[in-house]
Amino acid sequence: MPLRSFLMSSILALGVAGSSPPPVTAMAQEGPSAAILIAEIRDSFTLNGKAIPPEIFRDFGDGDLADSGNIWVTVDLKAAIGSNLYFDEIKQDGRWLSQKKAGSDQEIGYTHMGTTDNGLLVVLAIYNSGGTGRFTHLHILDIAPARAFDFDGNVYERLNLTNLRTIPLGDRWGGEISVVKNTITIVTTREGPADDSGEWRRTTTEATRP
Repeated sequence: MPLRSFLMSSILALGVAGSSPPPVTAMAQEGPSAAILIAEIRDSFTLNGKAIPPEIFRDFGDGDLADSGNIWVTVDLKAAIGSNLYFDEIKQDGRWLSQKKAGSDQEIGYTHMGTTDNGLLVVLAIYNSGGTGRFTHLHILDIAPARAFDFDGNVYERLNLTNLRTIPLGDRWGGEISVVKNTITIVTTREGPADDSGEWRRTTTEATRP
């Protein structure tokens, strides 16, 4: 079953809602400011109108089922979008975006559940390594500009997406997620493939920065 179809059958309701980069001075003249770009990401989870690659969430740990914690936690969105690393085709169906790794059955998709009042991003992602598993994670992320040096030693501006927290929801999870102010409510109706209890389990999480 495609990931998008699985997600739509599982979620009962959606929440709210290579050349070197130029120096900062050139960027200020040629493109939108960091504040404008961050506002766009918080509103639509796009950058300059382009989709954020779903495979970023694979690298944030969703595709690493062997380790108990996240290893890669920050990505420069300006560099990631349009890169060779994330070149696989992005497919969109409504609010659901997915990528399938070329030459394999690995697939990951996500939907932006909303943005909290304090500016944190809430994203639900599902990873499939090619088998029957549909491993679901809820991500709480922050977005912030950062200055760095390019290969020539010139200062340029990054736009860093940082995974502050990952909440594993399980294999073939089903339920409901909502975002109100800074509170994320998770209502689970199915914890895994063996869960046929029909029991509703409700938890809340405050989206905060460390």
